[in-house]
Amino acid sequence: MAEKAQKLESYVWEGKDRKGNKSKGELTGSNLALVKAQLRKQGIIPDKVKKKPKPLFGGSKKITPFDIAMLTRQLATMMKAGVPLVQSFDIVADGLENKGLQELVMSIRNDISSGTSFAGALRKHPKHFDNLYCNLVDSGEKAGALEAMLDRIATYLEKTELLKKKVKKAMTYPIAVVVVAIIVTAILLVKVVPQFESLFQGFGAELPVFTQMVVRLSEWMQSWWFVVLLGIVGTIFLFKEAKRRSQKFSDIVDKYVLKLPVVGEILDKSAVAKFGRVLSTTFAAGVPLVDALDSVAGATGNAVYRDAIDRIKNDVSSGTQLQASMRQQDVFPVMAVQLTAIGEESGNLDEMLAKVAEHYEAVVDDMVDNLTALMEPMIMAVLGVLVGGLIIAMYLPIFQMGQVVG
Repeated sequence: MAEKAQKLESYVWEGKDRKGNKSKGELTGSNLALVKAQLRKQGIIPDKVKKKPKPLFGGSKKITPFDIAMLTRQLATMMKAGVPLVQSFDIVADGLENKGLQELVMSIRNDISSGTSFAGALRKHPKHFDNLYCNLVDSGEKAGALEAMLDRIATYLEKTELLKKKVKKAMTYPIAVVVVAIIVTAILLVKVVPQFESLFQGFGAELPVFTQMVVRLSEWMQSWWFVVLLGIVGTIFLFKEAKRRSQKFSDIVDKYVLKLPVVGEILDKSAVAKFGRVLSTTFAAGVPLVDALDSVAGATGNAVYRDAIDRIKNDVSSGTQLQASMRQQDVFPVMAVQLTAIGEESGNLDEMLAKVAEHYEAVVDDMVDNLTALMEPMIMAVLGVLVGGLIIAMYLPIFQMGQVVG
């Protein structure tokens, strides 16, 4: 009940100020009585106060990982400035426009104010705060360095989300080429080629083989375009469902996607960057190396690296050095292994792992930029070949007629 009472709502009001002038506005509060009390404190006599109507379509926006990163950064900044944790949540909630995120913040704030630990309050929302996040906050609370830990988590989340954005950009370009090529080809076959086909029927002569092939393809597309569309949509849906439901299928996809030209290398380097970033963050937080490797295994985003890290964890728990086990896996780049070795020998493993992350994040950034520059002319070339091929097929009979007449 206490949590429900503290839930913030938006209210619209109309009233008069001290001079008797009419005014209206919007105010956020946990209930109607408190909103009216706030208005009276401001010198306004409220005539009408009611809850702001919710939009017909949509509602609160989805809470994204970037929102969680921003929230963590705000909390870290305020706690570093000496603002108490509960008050920090109040300040953050007051400035949020996303109602869903505002409700999440107030829910955590209410749990903490009622005596629950920060990590315990976060564990009630596993959709937004994973085990790694909660474990790091728990370590920070127990060590009495929560503001420093929140700062470290915020940096980790910001870097991770930036890396994800770059990888997504790299994946989007090849897909864009294929989609644009399919759409352009389909439009030409369904709408343009039939116009030429009716013209060819009056020629009386046999059409060139290439033209016949394109005409037949056009006729087939006109009759079965919906089957093609359903087939494409169905294949994408089945692939996503199979990847979600079958761990074995998902692992096979992860294995072969790393072998793709350019994109595979980007995914490979991003997995190494995630390995360095997560392990550096957890190890610096005082988490034992074996436990830290547990968190890292699921965070790399690829089954090949997940399995390799599981093997490393078993090796490390039996006394093998981290860098020696990494070298045996044959998936980590030489530079990553060498920096890890230097870190182990010098006692600065967290710093060296952070350098591994920074280096491979920069490599991914450069590769994505290069891919973007490469894909732009490639899109033009693919479309040029498709459109040019269809135009040649349509004009071949006209050229042949011109030669016969000449």
